[in-house]
Amino acid sequence: MVIAPEKQFINSPTDPMLPQPYRIERVRRETHDVFTLELRPANGTPVMQFAPGQFNMLYVFGTGESAISISGDPNDTNRLIHTVRAVGTVTNAMQKLKRGDCIGVRGPFGTPWPIVEAEGSDVVIVTGGIGLAPLRPVIYHVLANREKYGRFALLFGARSPRDLLFARELEQWRGHFDFNVEVTLDTASSDWRGNVGVVTTLIPRTQFDARHTVAMICGPEVMMRFTVQELMKRGLTTDQIFVTMERNMKCAVGFCGHCQYGPHFVCKDGPVFPFDRIAGLFGKREI
Repeated sequence: MVIAPEKQFINSPTDPMLPQPYRIERVRRETHDVFTLELRPANGTPVMQFAPGQFNMLYVFGTGESAISISGDPNDTNRLIHTVRAVGTVTNAMQKLKRGDCIGVRGPFGTPWPIVEAEGSDVVIVTGGIGLAPLRPVIYHVLANREKYGRFALLFGARSPRDLLFARELEQWRGHFDFNVEVTLDTASSDWRGNVGVVTTLIPRTQFDARHTVAMICGPEVMMRFTVQELMKRGLTTDQIFVTMERNMKCAVGFCGHCQYGPHFVCKDGPVFPFDRIAGLFGKREI
C-alpha cells in the first residue's frame, strides 16, 4: 500500500523531531541558483508562527533535511516562505519539487533578530547574496511598525546583476521615502547604473546615530568580518552588532553536536548572535 506523503507524519507539533506536512503552493525562481517555496499546511493545521531570524528544517522525502531560514512576512498567517540556494544534495532535490508536492517542516528553531531591542533606534542591515533572505522578515516587520524605529538602511551586495535577490521588492522598498536602500555589485556591465564594489564601501556614506543604532549582518563570514570592522569605525560597539551564523545543523535541538561553535550550539544559542558574544571565536579556522 502506498501511503500519501502527508499521512507519513505523526501530527505532533509538541515533538520537535517530527516534521509536519506542508504542501508546495508555488515555486518561484529568484536567480539562476536561488528559488523560493511558498508552503501551506497539508493537514489543516494553522501556519506556524515564527520570529524574524528563525529557521526551519525542511525534509525532502528519500533525500534528507536541510536547515533553511524563514524568509517570509512574520505577520502572514496564510503561508510559510523559504528562499533556498541549491548547493547540496538536499537543496538540489528541493529545487526539483513542484506545486502540489509535499515537504516536511520542523521548527521554528533558533534565536531571532533583536527587533524588540531595536525599537527606538536606527536600524542598519548589511547583507550579501542569499544573506538577504534571513533578513527579509526584519524588513517586513519594520515596514509594518515604522513608527517604532528611527532611520532605516539596507545595504545589499551581490556578485553580479544575475545574482540580485528580490529585485522587484528592492525597488518597492526604495520607493519608501524613509527607507535608505543601497545596492552594489562586485562586477557589472556598462549598462549598470548603480554602485560597484564590495558592500562595505556603502557604510561610510550611510547616515545613522552610532549611539542609538542596531546593526544586523548576514553573509559570508569574510564579508561579515569586514562589515563589523567598518561599523566599529563608525562608532558602533560589538554589543550593537548582530550576526547570523551558518553551520551544518542536523537535529536543530542541540543533541547531535554538528553545529557546535566553541561553547555554543548554533541551532539553540543562535543562529543570531550579538557579536560581542562570539567575537573571540569569529573567523578562527579551527572552529
